[in-house]
Amino acid sequence: MINFNDTKFAFAHLNNWELKKAFYLFSIIKHSYLVRLGSYLMNISFKWRLPIKILVKKTIFNHFCGGENIQDCSAKINNLYSFGIGTILDYSVEGKENDADFENNKNEIIQTILFASNNEKCPFSVFKITGLGRSSLIQKASQNIKKLSKEEVTELNIISNRVDEICQKAFENKVALFIDAEDSWYQDFIDIQAEKMILKYNIDRAIVYNTIQLYRHDRLNYMKKLIEKCENEQKFLGLKLVRGAYMEKEREEASKHNYNDPIHINKKATDLDFKKALDYCMEKISLVSICAGTHNELSVSYLVKLMEENELKKNDSRVWFAQLLGMSDHISFNLSNLGYNVAKYVPYGPVKEVLPYLIRRAEENTSVAGQTGRELSLIKQEIKKRKLI
Repeated sequence: MINFNDTKFAFAHLNNWELKKAFYLFSIIKHSYLVRLGSYLMNISFKWRLPIKILVKKTIFNHFCGGENIQDCSAKINNLYSFGIGTILDYSVEGKENDADFENNKNEIIQTILFASNNEKCPFSVFKITGLGRSSLIQKASQNIKKLSKEEVTELNIISNRVDEICQKAFENKVALFIDAEDSWYQDFIDIQAEKMILKYNIDRAIVYNTIQLYRHDRLNYMKKLIEKCENEQKFLGLKLVRGAYMEKEREEASKHNYNDPIHINKKATDLDFKKALDYCMEKISLVSICAGTHNELSVSYLVKLMEENELKKNDSRVWFAQLLGMSDHISFNLSNLGYNVAKYVPYGPVKEVLPYLIRRAEENTSVAGQTGRELSLIKQEIKKRKLI
């Protein structure tokens, strides 16, 4: 059994000051009105060029991000690895809408792959397809490809070529690569690209991973069909299993545009599909490699149990656990201490550019029932053990 309450290992990577700083940060984040106010003030301050970069960098940025560039992330990467935890470098610049930025994003993602090549500290790379092309066009292609003009088809081909270039680099350098899931109105195009890359590059092992958001009620069936397709094509498959991160936005869009809500009716249904997905993947483990991207203790314990029942070694290369940097350290570090494969998503990028990511992380901690309270209570326990109060 995993003792998620063991704070000694959970926070061994934090010195006394870092631990107290985490406590103050989560104490603020637990209040939704403070998160909304803080988000507004940060956006306004950067817009007006007020000198708050240092403050942001030393607080929320330092907690949830690795640095402003790959080199800046070295300290976090080394610190995590000293506790047996890998790093997934995630270039978290969002909202760009021109070709120069798309090319820059592509090149930066390739740099993360090259950095991960022959580097056991970085077991995966990751990217979002909306960072490689106009999100409005990706949405249009997902919803009704027949209405695309010749110019738009050409533009989509350029996006596809960028995706292929990234995946080819991963294949050449033997680096496993996650294609992140996104809002449902982008996902059909993303799935098409992911499937092409899986069939092209997953020849001897799982190189390209598609991401399955199991808070969507259609994703379990999609996952099973994708596994069946790979079986028929005799290809390996990588899957990152997550619950999902855009629930409020998804429900709002469905209501606004009068279409069926793609999200499960409640958390219980989501949890059940996550469990079923783990079951099915374990049945197909000879073909499927999985990364459970979850902050849910029950899901982690269930996958550990499945591994034991199927007589898999704790460090079986086909099974990984992943959490976000700065969150759920009681899961990540206790798993790693027992010998399981664990990696942390380590976002990076210029402070101003990753602001949308930071705001989303703060809002996510506020909205997930019990998440912040759990983090706070464990941090408080360790502070008391260290006699810091």
